[in-house]
Amino acid sequence: MSTLQFLREKAGVLVAVVIGVSLFIFVVSDFFGNGRGQRLRQKEYYELGTIGDESVSYQDYEQRLQNLYEIYKLSGRDLDENTTEQVREQMWQQMVRETILDRQYSKLGIGVSTEELDELVFGNNPHMIVQQLFTDQQTGMFNKSFMVNFLKQTEVDETAKKYWLFFEDEIVNERMNSKYNTFVSKGLYVTSKQAEFDKTLSEKTVDFSYIMKNYNTIPDSSVTITESEITAYFEKNKESYKRSAVRDIEYIAFDVVPSPEDLKQTEDWINKVKEEFRTAADPVDFINLTADSRHIGFFYPIDNVSETLREFVKKEDTNSIYGPYIENDSYKLARLLAVEQRPDSVHARHILISAGTTRTLEESRKIADSLVAVIKKGSAKFEDLAKSVSDDQGSAQIGGDLGWFTEGRMVVPFNNACFSGKKGDIKTAETTFGVHIIEILAQSKTSKKYNIGYIDRKIIPGSQTNQRIYSEASQFAGTNNTYEKFNKAVAENKLNKRVANNVIPQQKTLPGLENPRYLIMSLFNAENGSIILDNNQQAVFEIGDKYVVAYCTKIQEDGYADLKDVEADVRFALLKDKKAEVISEEFRKNSGDGKSLDAVASAMGLTVQDAAQVNFRSYSVPGLGTEPALAAASSVSAQGVISGPVKGTNGVFLLTVNNSSSAQAEDIKTIQKRLASTYQMRGSYEAYEALRKGADIVDKRYKFY
Repeated sequence: MSTLQFLREKAGVLVAVVIGVSLFIFVVSDFFGNGRGQRLRQKEYYELGTIGDESVSYQDYEQRLQNLYEIYKLSGRDLDENTTEQVREQMWQQMVRETILDRQYSKLGIGVSTEELDELVFGNNPHMIVQQLFTDQQTGMFNKSFMVNFLKQTEVDETAKKYWLFFEDEIVNERMNSKYNTFVSKGLYVTSKQAEFDKTLSEKTVDFSYIMKNYNTIPDSSVTITESEITAYFEKNKESYKRSAVRDIEYIAFDVVPSPEDLKQTEDWINKVKEEFRTAADPVDFINLTADSRHIGFFYPIDNVSETLREFVKKEDTNSIYGPYIENDSYKLARLLAVEQRPDSVHARHILISAGTTRTLEESRKIADSLVAVIKKGSAKFEDLAKSVSDDQGSAQIGGDLGWFTEGRMVVPFNNACFSGKKGDIKTAETTFGVHIIEILAQSKTSKKYNIGYIDRKIIPGSQTNQRIYSEASQFAGTNNTYEKFNKAVAENKLNKRVANNVIPQQKTLPGLENPRYLIMSLFNAENGSIILDNNQQAVFEIGDKYVVAYCTKIQEDGYADLKDVEADVRFALLKDKKAEVISEEFRKNSGDGKSLDAVASAMGLTVQDAAQVNFRSYSVPGLGTEPALAAASSVSAQGVISGPVKGTNGVFLLTVNNSSSAQAEDIKTIQKRLASTYQMRGSYEAYEALRKGADIVDKRYKFY
């Protein structure tokens, strides 16, 4: 096995772990046209986002993505839809992190010298990435000579060089980040006064009684709120009304469904091939060349055959055709290919000789043949060979034992080898995994099973049907080109209008639509109250098996909300504050002259309740839920006297502390060390978060993905 191949296998998981930490140096595409105005328009159009005062272009981002995709492929990683989405997100976060932290590195003089990098790779204590890449799989030990051989290979192999540069960048970035984190954490110090204050927060635990008057006992109509108060509250608490960009959308979907002509066309086709299927010398080959679906090849008991075909297969006539008939939106023909007595389940074990990664299929066959010969001669036990040579690590440790399984659980060649043989047989089967040596250990009772072949043809809309429905959607969009006309047409024609509110830029779903991402991207380029157009200024979107016409009905931009949009929320907050003042005044009037909590409760028609084991750090109060203000007030109140009123989450409180106890005293020096350790662990993360929040990051990836 080549060095690069070994590294690919070793690095496959590692790439996924370090992805997004550091990537290749990238090349900026020169896409600008002539003329300053045109360049500015192109820059604005291709701007993927901003990080502080730096613009991120689509070209830069995409170039780096492609570099990373290539590393993924070299590592043997699959780039399915979910993985691709994760890589995009990680790439963006990486670019944000690089932009923010590179400035800090420069300001603080943080870097990694050539000598330091050499030490991280070739030194006595190499970087953890180097150790993971070049650890011998057999011994579990770091193999320095293997690393040196690979690095020599990078001088003549461009693929190996690109692979290594990726991890070299990872090592440099990780080391600079480690230096920065150390710089931040070592700059944090806890004073003795801080430690003393922290000690007071949890050293006292109290049991107390309280009464509460809920805010909803005060009618809204009894509270007056002026416009000036609303404005003042909004300005004072503006940060609470920061909003992300969202849109509302309304749309009509025109379903593209097969017409009677499409149905007839499919029926004519199936009838045409019926006789060919009946007379085909190799029906399986005919199915695979003709039908929409390939032949599976499993045998099924009569109970697993569809009810439509049971009487047909019971006749055991392999020269007749059943159908055509419609099932699962397809026209079908069925032909019985074989009837056999086969076991219901099989107990088997196997040895897998894989092919494709470390050896060719022909090499795997030769190894399998030699192992079969050894087993049949009795020179070695099957289970011992499985443990030592099988590439199926899941079963190798138990001698290759796969337990009992029913027909259809394994891939077809493996399945048929097990269910067509008999107890004690040693057989081989070739699958996509490689060559399997199989020993049938036991079989259950046999029953009659049927192998059925199908010719199927999906009933789908033809081109004329597509054109007709597209024309209907296009005409609807052209006729109803205003939101008023759109709603009027929906009402008059009793159409099923869909509504989606608060759609975010990164959203990928809409009710009733399959993969509507392109429509959502276009939604965020539309004006409020206007029909949504694609990049070609077309109003009809093809989404799955539907044509869609949509309107943008509300726009909320990223940033502070307009007062008119959050006035109801502001009014609610003011109502709560003013009701708290009213209730607090009632409490003050009724708690004078040294009255007890019971007396105040009786005068106001309230009930005294108890809470236990509460301290300053408590966020909730037993029986009440989230009431941090009440918990804090109780922990600092004097015992035996009425305290309050306290404005809480659900109402206003009066309380009396009945009992307090002190926790075991903790040494101030110990507290200092504990707090310092906590701050240092949090420091690097929170320092970065503070820098990130201050960078005014704008993410516009929704325009392109």
